[in-house]
Amino acid sequence: MSHSAYKRIVVINGHPSKSSFNAALADAYITSVAKYNVQVDLIEVGQLHFDPNLKNGYEKRMELEPDLIEAWKKIELADHLVWVFPVWWGGLPAVTKGFIDRVFLPSTAFSYYENSNRIKGHLVNKTARIITTLDQPGWFYKWYFAEPSTRQLKKTTLEFCGVKKIKTVYIGSVRGSSELKREKWLRQMEVCAKQDCYNAQMFYLNNKPAANKSGN
Repeated sequence: MSHSAYKRIVVINGHPSKSSFNAALADAYITSVAKYNVQVDLIEVGQLHFDPNLKNGYEKRMELEPDLIEAWKKIELADHLVWVFPVWWGGLPAVTKGFIDRVFLPSTAFSYYENSNRIKGHLVNKTARIITTLDQPGWFYKWYFAEPSTRQLKKTTLEFCGVKKIKTVYIGSVRGSSELKREKWLRQMEVCAKQDCYNAQMFYLNNKPAANKSGN
């Protein structure tokens, strides 16, 4: 099966440390995607140079640092977004939340309809996958804690901005896990990559603009 109709994936690693297991998961996913002749970009949020504090809210726009400009270009060009991050205190790492605050802005990620509070998402025709690590079983985080970090990113950020068909993978409990278990999780990234390349291609083909048959 050819994947040429499907353009690009961007992997967003939200863990601040380059030596984290999250980084290993991101690398395993990227290596697997390469087998399917799909272009893949990487954003390592913890290695970007930017101020994560949106000091003035939306009242006064902060100029984007070069690293944020480049990161946002990758997100805009991507057909599929893969977020990899740990759950810290039930939420996203501070630097990842700051990254979202700084780049998912009105007029770029979304806008309001005129004279209305209705939202128009600008990241339409994109799909996503959330891969998050935990120090507890995924089912426990989902059913006991109601998966706050996942719901925040999925519902009030990505879907809010127009992203659809968002899948979630929980990796846990990482704390105290064996090398054998970690190798299994790394192999799971290959399965995710294969699924994403196929599913996102189908989504792209079903949602691409109709060809102009007039010859103009």
